[in-house]
Amino acid sequence: MCLAVPMKIVEVKENGAGVCELENVRYDVDLSLIEETGINDFVIVHAGFAIEKLDLEEANERLQLFKDLAETYAGAEVE
Repeated sequence: MCLAVPMKIVEVKENGAGVCELENVRYDVDLSLIEETGINDFVIVHAGFAIEKLDLEEANERLQLFKDLAETYAGAEVE
């Protein structure tokens, strides 16, 4: 199973690449599929590619959903 995760762009490079951050961890991301991205923009990242740009409100809502999901499964028994 693969997940697409909201991340914040912290660096944009000239070659269509960039660096995104999630929970203080930085990842190299290909930004070439999205037009007009910049530092502090939020994007959905899947398999190393930014596939969608989000506004701040939508990014925060999606990040909260991930946190809620993690809390739900914390301590749950895995079969």
